[in-house]
Amino acid sequence: MAHILAQAVSIEFPLYHIGARSLKKRILANSPLRLRQDEASRIVVAALRDLDFHIKAGERVGLIGHNGAGKTTLLRTLAGVYEPVAGRLEVAGSIGALIDPSAGMDPNATGRENIVLRGLFRGLDEAASAELAEEVGAFSGLAEFLDVPVRTYSAGMGVRLSFAMATVMDPEVLLMDEWFLAGDADFLERARAKLEGLVTKAEVLVLATHDMSIIREWCTRAIKLDAGRIVADGTVDEVLGAP
Repeated sequence: MAHILAQAVSIEFPLYHIGARSLKKRILANSPLRLRQDEASRIVVAALRDLDFHIKAGERVGLIGHNGAGKTTLLRTLAGVYEPVAGRLEVAGSIGALIDPSAGMDPNATGRENIVLRGLFRGLDEAASAELAEEVGAFSGLAEFLDVPVRTYSAGMGVRLSFAMATVMDPEVLLMDEWFLAGDADFLERARAKLEGLVTKAEVLVLATHDMSIIREWCTRAIKLDAGRIVADGTVDEVLGAP
């Protein structure tokens, strides 16, 4: 059964460009909370610090906090992009990540080629990847533009392709950075229905957003981050306050 378990999980990023000893001392003196010097004498940013939580199947969790609190870093860690430097992380179930839908797209390849490559990366064979391209092409409504280089797309066409590629899945664990909806009016309605279907089918949802109305509508639990630490964890009303 899908679930996420984090025990004392920490993420750190080294700052390689800071070499002078005097500069290190000045930085550490001015930023004592999230910067430290590691065993290799590097300055590291403590992006996430000692996170403990358990998200069970059926839970819809909203991540809240100001910019820089660690929400996106946590999502990327759950998606496997970042490896914890300490602690234990267990994510059970197939993962779908709507963190940066256009990430990994080759602008010089056609839309169809990008879709097929995404399918192959997910472990599909060539035939299944070709079917995926047809499905994504139909949903995006790009028609003949599916076979021209992505670098020639307008911003709206790029959004259509990115969204269609990112949502052609049925994950057990759905990770989202903001409630991703964009495009023209015709596409927006189909995108909304598609996204709501994904959220409903997923066993676990973890959504980072600044929109508290989205948290109240879709989430059953909220985790508030501040400076890379969890400062509140409970029901939406407990963390946000009664509406």
